[in-house]
Amino acid sequence: IYLSIYLSIYLSIYLSIYLSIYLSIYLSIYLSIYLSIYLSIYLSIYLSIYLSIYLSIYLSIYLSIYLSIYLSIYLSIYLSIYHLSNLSIYQSIYLSIHLSIYLSIYPSVYPSIYPSIYL
Repeated sequence: IYLSIYLSIYLSIYLSIYLSIYLSIYLSIYLSIYLSIYLSIYLSIYLSIYLSIYLSIYLSIYLSIYLSIYLSIYLSIYLSIYHLSNLSIYQSIYLSIHLSIYLSIYPSVYPSIYPSIYL
């Protein structure tokens, strides 16, 4: 009877230690592999989507503001200095406003479409 009790205690302790070590090593390896694969796939997809959206929004806002300001100033200076004889002041102002509006809308649409297609 003592031998059976001793063996049962010994086996339970041995099995608990063995299983805890084995399972901890196995689970740590399995989880590290699984997490690395999952995170690499998830992060690549998430980052590509996030960067595509972020870049399209950033580029559309930045380019529309920058280009509209720069081109309206450039066009107004150019049209006021080098305007042709048949262009009046009203026509030069109209052309400058029209082109600045067009050029502020076009760069905001184009960069938002381009990265989402090619990224």
